[in-house]
Amino acid sequence: MEAVLFFIAAIGAIGGALGVVASRNPFYSVLALIAHLFSLAVLFLLLTSAFVAAAQVVVYAGAVMVLYVFVVAYVGEGGESAWEPIPGQRFLAPLLGVVLFVELSVAVLSSALKALGTHGPDVPAGFGDPAAIGTLLLEKFLLPFEATSILLLIAAVGAIVLANRKREESA
Repeated sequence: MEAVLFFIAAIGAIGGALGVVASRNPFYSVLALIAHLFSLAVLFLLLTSAFVAAAQVVVYAGAVMVLYVFVVAYVGEGGESAWEPIPGQRFLAPLLGVVLFVELSVAVLSSALKALGTHGPDVPAGFGDPAAIGTLLLEKFLLPFEATSILLLIAAVGAIVLANRKREESA
């Protein structure tokens, strides 16, 4: 049963990620990202990491995605891009994508084959509980944690400023 749930969540995560990249409509791209984040939460649950799964749903799929939906709704449709594509880009982009996929496949397969005979890492008893995660976030990783929140705030304010400037020019 766990294997079936894993493959369903993995397909959902990959499909959501592809939907983010492939969708031309920014609103549908955000919805695909929400589906991707929910699939990741299911994968975290399968790893017996309930706190990270709950944080994934509440923080990312909940609060951050609501912010993205509001920004996309506020900015509106962008239409076609203002710059011309690079000559040969339609041929070069899929080629680089295939090369990257082959490189990542070789890296994953070579490292996974070495781990087949092992029992995995030794994890201490309190690993992943909310107290340990809170200690890490508020002590060791406080600066990156706060820098990320400031970066998200700056991005949202910047999108609103650009949307207001665009509406003033068109009026």
